[in-house]
Amino acid sequence: MGSLQVIENMPAAQVESTCWYAVHTRSKHEKRIAAELQQKGITAFLPLTAQIRKWSDRRMKIDLPLFSCYVFVNISSCPETRVAVLRTSAVLTFVGGNQLKAPIPNYEIEQIQTILEKKIPFAAHPFLEIGQRVRIRGGALDGIEGALTRFNGNSRLVISVQTIQRSLSITVEGYEVEPVGPRRQALCV
Repeated sequence: MGSLQVIENMPAAQVESTCWYAVHTRSKHEKRIAAELQQKGITAFLPLTAQIRKWSDRRMKIDLPLFSCYVFVNISSCPETRVAVLRTSAVLTFVGGNQLKAPIPNYEIEQIQTILEKKIPFAAHPFLEIGQRVRIRGGALDGIEGALTRFNGNSRLVISVQTIQRSLSITVEGYEVEPVGPRRQALCV
């Protein structure tokens, strides 16, 4: 079980908040980079999806990055940490430039983590900039927000990571959703 450490009487300069950032990587190096960052004591998140790959003599289930060429890091804005990430072999740059100007909102990372932890079926989806923003009400996905779309007659919720312009979609048939914004009226999909 985890422990809670209370920090008292510490100068404000020593308590730095952390933010999520996307790191652009060389292709097919994401797993190694995430492991190397963890060894350096840097919190890294690499969402993986299981896929069946078929060769001429066998089939094998392998875990592939959900967003190829990207790893997420939760770091403070101090230069030493940024440099430690950039000095990791096969890391190309921070998304949005190396000045850490484009943090990813915590809820975007938390939504992806929730979907992966609860093993909700999903599919990669093209990034959308327009569309109705909705929030799921109730069930295992309560509070998950995204854009509501229709694909092959099924209602789908598209969850986007704005910074890297990547999205994934899940089926929301049977879930109750509500629009996000000033007018809130529940919809049954």
